[in-house]
Amino acid sequence: MIITSATNEKIKNVIKLKDKAKARKEAGLFVVEGINIFVELDKGSVEEVFVSESFADKYMSDDSEYDNIRQLATGQLSYQLVSDKVMTKMSDTVTPQGIIALVRMQDTSVESVLKNVGDKSTVLVLDRLQDPGNMGTIIRTAEAAGVDLIVASADSVDVYNPKVTRATMGGILRMPIVVSANITDVIKTLQDNEYTAYAAHLKGEDITNYKLADKRVFLIGNESKGLSDEVSNMADELIKIPMQGQIESLNAAVAAAILMYQK
Repeated sequence: MIITSATNEKIKNVIKLKDKAKARKEAGLFVVEGINIFVELDKGSVEEVFVSESFADKYMSDDSEYDNIRQLATGQLSYQLVSDKVMTKMSDTVTPQGIIALVRMQDTSVESVLKNVGDKSTVLVLDRLQDPGNMGTIIRTAEAAGVDLIVASADSVDVYNPKVTRATMGGILRMPIVVSANITDVIKTLQDNEYTAYAAHLKGEDITNYKLADKRVFLIGNESKGLSDEVSNMADELIKIPMQGQIESLNAAVAAAILMYQK
């Protein structure tokens, strides 16, 4: 049966999960949209799938190159068909791709990640980061750079915000992420596990003068205010990226990317 009304309870629930961080947290679910991320989903994490009529006509085939799409087409993976008009209401984009899934959030802890890291390890701690684009770009870059863990303060932008998940280009599904109400405790735990904490700070020393520890934590602060005093005081070293011209600071995602790739 096709859903043709945006007042349908299932549709209203998707819209609520898309728009409200509190609803996502309470349900333990987040919304992913688009074929590129859908085909990467672990089917065991998928709660529900919504497909538009035009998407079904164009993409759903039992000989699709993508396993998840084939399973939709053959009925091995269930889905709810919706009208194109309803999909537009559900979507977070101007031009909907026609497929949305509700996915269960990660169940990751700092301790579980630390059990599996090697002698060289990088962790990012994000303090009150607010821009969804920055958060998404950092998650995407962290995966590419081989970062072991991202820890975000609870007062950062929600890592499951649709704009964040879209910017990660699928990284949200693979990058271990922990959201913590007390990141100073996390930093202390990391230091107890032989990590050296480096705070990105305007008063720091030129990072090119350092031989970084094999196990390092980079502390990245809010886009406009930087790190809180409480967090920067936890650092073993204050560092900064050398810059020329009259620029005083870099975009948070750019700064994080440069730090992640330091040897």
